[in-house]
Amino acid sequence: MRTRHIHTFEDIENFKNQLLNWAQQFDDVVWLDSNPDSNRDEQKHYSYDAVLAVDAFTSIQTDYYNGFEKLKDYQTNAQDWIFGYLTYDLKNDVEDLKSRNVDGLEFPDLCFFQPKKLFLIKGNHVEIQYLNCVDDELQDDLTTIRHCEELGRGNLPSERSNIKIKLRIHKDEYFEKVNNMLAHIHRGDIYEANFCQEFFAESTSINPLETYKKLNQISKPPFASFVKLQDKYVLSASPERYIKKEADTIISQPIKGTAKRSESLVEDNQLKSDLLSDEKERSENIMIVDLVRNDLSKTALKGSVKVEELCQIYTFDQVHHMISTISSKIDSGTHPVDIIKSTFPMGSMTGAPKISAMKIIEDLEETKRGVYSGAIGYFSPNGDFDFNVVIRTILYNAKKQYISYSVGGAITAKSDPLKEYEECLVKAKAMRQVLEN
Repeated sequence: MRTRHIHTFEDIENFKNQLLNWAQQFDDVVWLDSNPDSNRDEQKHYSYDAVLAVDAFTSIQTDYYNGFEKLKDYQTNAQDWIFGYLTYDLKNDVEDLKSRNVDGLEFPDLCFFQPKKLFLIKGNHVEIQYLNCVDDELQDDLTTIRHCEELGRGNLPSERSNIKIKLRIHKDEYFEKVNNMLAHIHRGDIYEANFCQEFFAESTSINPLETYKKLNQISKPPFASFVKLQDKYVLSASPERYIKKEADTIISQPIKGTAKRSESLVEDNQLKSDLLSDEKERSENIMIVDLVRNDLSKTALKGSVKVEELCQIYTFDQVHHMISTISSKIDSGTHPVDIIKSTFPMGSMTGAPKISAMKIIEDLEETKRGVYSGAIGYFSPNGDFDFNVVIRTILYNAKKQYISYSVGGAITAKSDPLKEYEECLVKAKAMRQVLEN
């Protein structure tokens, strides 16, 4: 099916840059980058430092209706690498839910493709896998890749377009909605819910690759991704893993709890320490750990669900995050798509209890989430997979000239609407900075 070649590159960062530039000629691109130099703490659960999949041989695009069943058939029949995304609105396939909010982006609910050309990077080694039908193109491609320094700049607007960011929910309305959510919590309908708001720009063009590179440079997150599917782009600086399968082990790593960074080492350490001992942030995290344990137990072997790390603080370029790691073991006969379906959408972007939280979220939010708070990743030929959580992400429909990014936070009984609003602005900072230059 595929021809495999291993190559070694002395300057792997330069090769990665050339590779991503070269990829822009294709209609179907998924680039995943763990930014290994910035995320050494997280490396123990990584299979690759970076992956590039380009040029669809086969593909699937569908709305949410029977979405997971269609993906299951596609993955089973392909028995190969497939890459793509799951939108948050696939919740409507899993439960009796609806998505009626504004959708300025109009991305398909589910999209995956089987790449003709695949590059798997680990350290200085690059494993290149080409489908047999294109393996005669490999040497020419490698020559072209080595001359791809400037390719990504080709469609950069000559002048920086003046991007005007609009808010879907204004500050006073945000306070009103958070207070409404707090009323649900005090009444006992939910314990916690993730409430999100959209920032957007219309009639605006950007250079997707340059925008992605700047966003990734600011944050250097462990789950960065650049996705191009025809005229639709996902430029993600996600710090969060949703779920990974490796052989019979499942890992989920929800983030709940965020603190800003400081340039002063003393103050930065204090901010980190304050986050670790923050009662509200810890309770948020522990509630979601409980939800993830419950989700994983649906496919786990009895007694195998374990909390490997609870409320661990990880430091990123822009923020400190509180992350927990939950694992389980599965039976070899369990279908990989069923594992994702039984845990979708991820707990960190919904709330507890999950279904009630999703209903309240839908009522109070103004925007259809789409790819935001969905997942990007891959399935390998043997049924392993790895998916991020789509946060800290710019979404762009080039045909509609519509740009969008959303941010959110967990609302619990101890939430202060003003502090929640300020946390949203901290999370939005990198995206706004990149777009407004």
